[in-house]
Formats: sequence, C-alpha cells, structure tokens
Amino acid sequence: MSKPTKRMKAFNADTLALMTVSDAIAAVKANASAKFDESIEIAVNLGVDPRHADQQVRGVVNLPSGTGRDVRVAVFAKDAKAAEALAAGADIVGAEDLYEKINGGFMDFDRVIASPDMMALVGRLGKVLGPRGLMPNPKVGTVTPNVAQAVKDAKGGAVEFRVEKAGIAHGGIGKASFTQEALEANVRAYVDALQRARPTGAKGTYVKRISLSSTMGPGIKIDPASISA
Repeated sequence: MSKPTKRMKAFNADTLALMTVSDAIAAVKANASAKFDESIEIAVNLGVDPRHADQQVRGVVNLPSGTGRDVRVAVFAKDAKAAEALAAGADIVGAEDLYEKINGGFMDFDRVIASPDMMALVGRLGKVLGPRGLMPNPKVGTVTPNVAQAVKDAKGGAVEFRVEKAGIAHGGIGKASFTQEALEANVRAYVDALQRARPTGAKGTYVKRISLSSTMGPGIKIDPASISA
C-alpha cells in the first residue's frame, strides 16, 4: 500500500464528505498549491450504461468563463470557408494538404473542425483521429457549414463531453487561478449540459455522483442537489 505524499498529508479538506458546489470549489482552490496554475477537472458519474445505444451521452457545452487553455484548432475547409476559419483564429486550415500532414503524423492540435463537404476526406483519417477523440462530429458542432463560429466557440470555451464505459463524463472546467464565481458558473454549465443531454434510455437517478479536483489534488465530492439549488 502506497504511503501518503506530503501534499496529500497537507490537504486541508474532508475528501469523504458531500459538499455544496461552492464549498467544494473553495476547498479545491485552497489546496491547489503546485508551482503552476493547476487545471480544475470535473467528473460526473451518470446512471447510464453506455453499452446500450439509447444510453449514450455526448455533446458540447460552452463554458461561460472559458477553460483557461489555449486550444489549437485545425480546420478542414476550402476557398471561402478556409478564409473564414483563418479569420476566426484557426491555427491550421487545409484540405488534401492537411490530410497528408495528419496522415504523416502531424498532431499539433486539440480540436478538428470540418465543413460538411470535407467529410469524405476527413473520414479516411478515422483510425488516426477517432482513438484520440478528435474525429469531427455534427452532434458536437465540429462538422458544420459555419466553420468560423465553430472556431470561435472552440477558442472561447466550448468543451466536448462523452460518457465513458464506466458511465463517467469528465472534463476540464478551468484553472485554479479562476475566481470562485467563474468556476462555479462553469461547473453549473457543465452539469446542466449533461442534464439536457439525458438519453431516453436513462432510468432512475441520472446524476449519481460529482467530483471536483485539481491537477495534483484528490477528488472533492459535490452534493448533486447543490448544483440545481
């Protein structure tokens, strides 16, 4: 059994207690003492079995306070759409040339957006982009004729969520340097997006458990009832 680290011993919060969303954020911020600006992560255990098609949970949420990350965006588009994407702040834009770069190992981006006419080309990268969760999908707004708006959303705080095999959806909702109010707004927006994405096959309690943590810290449990309070 591993021994507690000095950081864990110094952690000043009850990791077993159910806290309100405000108290949980305050505890995580107070204990994020690393020498860098720690990321704040949320994990939500949902009452679904993702093995069933009618219990899949996937979508996108625009965090009102942003993510604090510099999101690198690659866009598959041509002509006017390509120009719009560049003007909106895309980091790399292309078509066949971008396909060749990615197929050759280039992966210096965090999000891939494509105009619908590019999907025949992008689809050939399924084995490369799919396992990394980067394949464009109309359900999360990354396949769209309005590539400029999609780029702005990605740069401004749009976060994709997708339930994993264990029924957990997780994602980054900011940085430890964010204010209490900014993080609380992001937590509420994230959980609200999951609620709106509730699948038809979900029965009983949908949001079962919520945990918040910083990069170097343990999880702090949030009382789900305090999110809607």
